[in-house]
Amino acid sequence: MIPIFIGYDPREAIVFHVCANSIIRNSSKPVSIIPLALNLFEDYKETHKDGSNAFIYSRFLVPHLMDFKGHAIYIDGDMVVKEDIAKLWELRQNHRDVQVVKHDYKTRMPIKYLGSKNEDYPRKNWSSVIIWNCESFSNKRLTPEYVMNSTGKHLHRFEWLEDNRIGSLPIEWNWLPDEFGENTHAKLLHYTLGAPCFDEFHNTEMAQDWHDESSLTTYCLQK
Repeated sequence: MIPIFIGYDPREAIVFHVCANSIIRNSSKPVSIIPLALNLFEDYKETHKDGSNAFIYSRFLVPHLMDFKGHAIYIDGDMVVKEDIAKLWELRQNHRDVQVVKHDYKTRMPIKYLGSKNEDYPRKNWSSVIIWNCESFSNKRLTPEYVMNSTGKHLHRFEWLEDNRIGSLPIEWNWLPDEFGENTHAKLLHYTLGAPCFDEFHNTEMAQDWHDESSLTTYCLQK
């Protein structure tokens, strides 16, 4: 069973379900899909005032939610997984605390969906796809209290970790079509500026992949 945590924001609930459907359709192994929805937490209260979505900080609770055991995958909700998620799972490494796509870019849009600021900063989008080694010693400090009291800079730049403990993933596993353009070899599409469910991003690069998956998500075979 592959544990997969997906960010959930009620303002764009559809993206969670489209993302989950893309995983289920393409996976060759059983998956356990867990929504990171703030209303489901008993021991964590979101006190941060920054961030563009509701799961901006809850992703760092994954080791805690896994009882600091084994590995787990975290991904943002505004994604479509086009490849077998088991192939991403096979890339996990015991000698790394996390594994991420190490993006190095500057955004082409200062404002993204729902008017949120889209600022450039080091290690931008590294935390949007994470293979967590939940039982690593360093990750055991990620308690609800620690996450609630940490800054976005500290968490999203993985400052509690030594750099050599941050492993790399191929960029195809976190491709940003609305920033980088089309890539037919991409395994995971991340619509970081705004999912195509928003009017202003309806026709962005590779938006049709999202629309196709959305149609499959709401599909019902009739007589």
